[in-house]
Amino acid sequence: MITLKNVTLRRSAKVLLDNTSVTLNPGEKVGLVGRNGAGKSTLFALFNGTLHEDGGDFSMPKAWRMGQVAQNMPETDEPASTFVLEGDTRLAELRQRLAAAEASGDGMEMAHVYTDLADAGEHDALPRAEALILGLGFSVHELNNPVNSFSGGWRMRLQLARALMCPSDILLLDEPTNHLDLDALVWLEAWLKRYTGTMIVISHDREFLDAITDVTLHIEHAKLTRYGGNYSAFEILRAQQMELQQASFSKQQDKIAHLQKFISRFKAQASKAKQAQSRVKALERMEKVAPLLAEAEFTFGFKEPNNLPNPMLAISEASFGYVVDGQDKPILQGISKSVLAGQRIGILGANGQGKSTLVKTIARTMKPLAGTLTEGKGLNIGYFAQQELDVLRPQDNPLEHMIRLAKEMGSNSSEPSREQDLRSYLGSFNFTGDMVKQAVGTMSGGEKARLVLAMIVWQRPNLLLLDEPTNHLDLATREALAMALNEFEGTVMLVSHDRSLLRAVCDEFWMVGRGKVEPFDGDLDDYQRYLLEESKRLREEAKTAAVQPVVPQTASDKTFASDSEVAVAFEAPKPVPAPNVAPEAAVFRSPEQRKQDAQRRIELAALTRPLKKSLDQTEQKMAQLQAQKDSLEKTLSTPMPAPEIVKASKELGAVNSDLEALESKWLELSEQIQQIENDRAPA
Repeated sequence: MITLKNVTLRRSAKVLLDNTSVTLNPGEKVGLVGRNGAGKSTLFALFNGTLHEDGGDFSMPKAWRMGQVAQNMPETDEPASTFVLEGDTRLAELRQRLAAAEASGDGMEMAHVYTDLADAGEHDALPRAEALILGLGFSVHELNNPVNSFSGGWRMRLQLARALMCPSDILLLDEPTNHLDLDALVWLEAWLKRYTGTMIVISHDREFLDAITDVTLHIEHAKLTRYGGNYSAFEILRAQQMELQQASFSKQQDKIAHLQKFISRFKAQASKAKQAQSRVKALERMEKVAPLLAEAEFTFGFKEPNNLPNPMLAISEASFGYVVDGQDKPILQGISKSVLAGQRIGILGANGQGKSTLVKTIARTMKPLAGTLTEGKGLNIGYFAQQELDVLRPQDNPLEHMIRLAKEMGSNSSEPSREQDLRSYLGSFNFTGDMVKQAVGTMSGGEKARLVLAMIVWQRPNLLLLDEPTNHLDLATREALAMALNEFEGTVMLVSHDRSLLRAVCDEFWMVGRGKVEPFDGDLDDYQRYLLEESKRLREEAKTAAVQPVVPQTASDKTFASDSEVAVAFEAPKPVPAPNVAPEAAVFRSPEQRKQDAQRRIELAALTRPLKKSLDQTEQKMAQLQAQKDSLEKTLSTPMPAPEIVKASKELGAVNSDLEALESKWLELSEQIQQIENDRAPA
C-alpha cells in the first residue's frame, strides 16, 4: 500500500502539504482533486520519486512497477506502432537478453528467454500496441507513420498509449483527457475500467472520474482528505461536511436559504410540468455544487441578448473545408441546416470528422467552399476557439484586449468602455491588480480561457459557438460555466468531450460524420455505445491490416489543422456505420418538430420576460428587507432604552408586513410564469 504519515511537502517556499496523513490500498482507483495550484502534480512528483518529502514518512512498495505519461514531446522518426510497443519495458528487456544469448550461442539462456517472452505476451504485443493507437483516435493507415510527422497533441496521445502499453502495478495519469476527443475519451474510459493495478488520476472531467474511480483524494489547505466513492459521492459527502461549517460557503448558502423555502412552496402549488423553470433548475443545481462554487475563482452570467433573430442562421447546400495549393479540399458537403433562436445543440462526431471545421465556418474564421450561409439580422456571435490563442494576441495584456474590443464594437455596444470601467469588468473575472497588464502569452491555460469568456460575455452575443471550452477549466469553473449557459437566453452550439457539460446544457445533438451533418436521434449514452462499437471495429481492422503493407502518410497530412481534420481532407470521407440506437431508448424528433420546439421557446421567452424581470426586482427588494429585518432583530437582542425598543419594534413590524406582501407577490409571479410554461408545453 501507499502510506503518507505526517508528510510535509514544499515547492520553493510554498508549503503544499503540511503534516498530512493518508493511506491508499492496492488495487484502488483514486481520483486526485483540488483547486489549480493546490499541489496535485507535486504530489505526483512525490509518488514517482522526482521529489522527496520535506518531513514525515512516505512509503510505497519498491517492487511496484510504475506507468505514467512522459511529459516531454517525443522527437523520433520511428513508426508510431514501434514507439508505443517500446513502452512495454518487460518485453524490451527480454528482447535484449535474447539478442545477447543468440550472440553468445547460449542455448539454455535462449530457452529461458523464449519462455519468458511467451509469458510476457510477445505473440500479441504488436496487435495490442496497435489497438491502443487506434483506440486513441488514429487511423489504420497511420500506424507506421513516423512519430515526428504528427502534431503536438497527437504525439502526446502516443505518449499516453506508450504508458498504457507498459506493464504496471501503479498507473499515474495527470489530465489524460486533455488532448482527447469524446470518442477517444470513451475508449480510454473503457480501457481503464479493466485495469487491475492501483491507479491515481488527476482530471477535471467529472463523468470520467465517476466512471473509473472508487476513492477520491482531496487536497485543500495543505491537507489530504480521503473520501470513499467516486467524484459524485465525494461531492455529496463534502457538501454535508461544509453544511456543518457554514462559513465555508456562506455566499452561496445565503442565496439558497433566501429563496429555497419560497421555491418549495411554489412547487407544492404548481401542477406537474415537463420542463422546470431555468431559474429553479439553476438554484437546484447550485445546491448540489455549492461547495465547488464556493471555491471557484469566479462565477458569472451571460447578459440578455439585445435581440434574438429567428432563424439565427440558414445553411444551404454548403461545403466546408480547406483550400490547399489552390485546390478545394472539402470535409463536409451538401450541408443544409437551420439554427433557430433558443436551440441548445451539442455537436458530436468521431475524431477528425469536421466538428471544429463546422464551428470555425459558422464563426466566420473560415469561408465555405460552396453554398450559402445566411445570417439573421442582428446576429451577434460569441466564439470560444479550441485554441484560445486563435482569438488572443500573446503579446497584448487583458486590458489591451478589452480596449480593442470596445473600439471594434464602437457604437454597437451598450457596455461602458472607459478604461476604469474595463478594469472593473476584468476584475469581476478575477483579473485584478497587475494581472490586467500581464502579457497573455505568459498566462496559464485557465487564465486565457477566463479572458476569452470575459470578452464573449461583454459582447452580449445571441449565438454562442463553444469549441472545447472546458479544456483548461477546473471542476469548479466548469460548474459555473454550465450554470451560466443554462440561464443564457440565446442559442448555444457546443463541441465538448465533457459529457457532464453536454448533458447539462444541450437538448439536441448533431452528428458530424461521413462528410455530412445530420440530427442524432439518441442521447449521450447511445452515442457512447456507438463509439465503443466503432473502436471494436477499428481493432478488428488493425488485426487484418497487420499482415498487409501500410503506406506511410506525410507529415503535412496530420499537422495541417489542430483538430486533425485534414486527415480526412485528402481522401473521400470514409463511411461511418449509423449508431445502433435502441428504439425504446431513442428520442425521435423530426426537423419540423425541432423547429416548432425552438419557436415555442421564443414565444415563451417573450411572454415570460417581463414577469421574470418583475420577479428579479421583487427578489432584490426582498433581499434588502431581509437584511433590514436581520439588523433590527440583532438590535432588539441587545440591552437598550425602552423608547428605542418601541421604535425598533415598530420598524420590525413594518418590515415584516412589507416582506410578507413581497413574498405573496413573488409566489404570484412564479405561478404566472409556471402557468404560461405549462400552457406552452408540448402535448
